[in-house]
Amino acid sequence: MKSQIYNQPKYYEIAFSFIDAKKQIKLFEKFIDKYSKIPVKKVLDIACGPALQLREFAKQKYIATGIDSSPQMINYLNKVAREEKIKMNAIKANMNKFKLMSKFDFAYIMMGSIIYTKNSQLFLSHLDSVASSLNTGGLYLIENLAMNWSDSKFLKSQSWTMRGKGIKVKTTYKITPQNSLKQIVTQDFTIEVNDKGHKQKFINQDELKIIFPEEFKLLVEKNNKFEFLGFFERYSTKKLKNMSPENIVLLRKK
Repeated sequence: MKSQIYNQPKYYEIAFSFIDAKKQIKLFEKFIDKYSKIPVKKVLDIACGPALQLREFAKQKYIATGIDSSPQMINYLNKVAREEKIKMNAIKANMNKFKLMSKFDFAYIMMGSIIYTKNSQLFLSHLDSVASSLNTGGLYLIENLAMNWSDSKFLKSQSWTMRGKGIKVKTTYKITPQNSLKQIVTQDFTIEVNDKGHKQKFINQDELKIIFPEEFKLLVEKNNKFEFLGFFERYSTKKLKNMSPENIVLLRKK
């Protein structure tokens, strides 16, 4: 269905305002120190949305660029950059097929957005696009690869409420398996907004594909543009001991 939620950047940002971008940047820098073969000055945020992490990178004087397919998100990010007096580029682009004018030293995609590759062909196209935008030796960090539906935590409905600027936003998120043979799930994502008494509801429902860990590694190998460095815990540089819906995957451009 046509996006409703991703066209509401102000409400989307409030919904996820619990994110600690400064803490995440420190973790990224630990990965960079340990695994990057090049110094990092230029960073790329893929499917950036309101880009809390990118804004923090920009504040720390990195050269910061974000891409997103939603023109509303891009316009919002440009507006925020002016208000916060930070320098960053926001570019409208499809995360599965894009070509940028310059190359970057570090790229990342957050909050499980990698699932919007939707199938293996688009995932390979996505890797091609990221590889063409990364300098050799640079890292590609993927947060929350949807790698497992046997974990009850992954399938459990999530709901939370955040407030900001006099606005209340309740978010509900649910993944439901649909076709185990094709690894297809339905993602239901709803935000209910009370904007100073004006109530609205926005709904997204998408059919998406789970990429299991060994399949992910085989696709990276087939693409042949990255080294696979490992599956890591979401909040540290420790490697995963067991499958988890909260994870980081790290690739390095060959």
